[in-house]
Amino acid sequence: MPILSRRSVAILALGAVLRPTLGRAQDGTIVEIDNFVFTPAELTIKPGATVTWKNDDDIPHTIVAKGRQFRSKALDTGDAFSFTFAEPGRFDYFCGLHPHMVGSILVVA
Repeated sequence: MPILSRRSVAILALGAVLRPTLGRAQDGTIVEIDNFVFTPAELTIKPGATVTWKNDDDIPHTIVAKGRQFRSKALDTGDAFSFTFAEPGRFDYFCGLHPHMVGSILVVA
């Protein structure tokens, strides 16, 4: 088994630290809609971040917040809807046309 130099170990450790974490993001985050699923289904962001939902599915979908903070028009294939989250909190949402499609945005300071 090869012995790693200190530099190699440091580079490997740095790579582990810098690897992006699924579901955590900053401004400019995209939630993809495809095959009747929001991806990622759960997302953690900071206040002031904008989330954009992009419909990559073959049929229309809508984005509706359970607390009524936001609601999109029907999004055809290729359409997008964006919302900026100013305040901390949990924002659960669903597709108004297909209520079994659900997701949530957690806004933490």
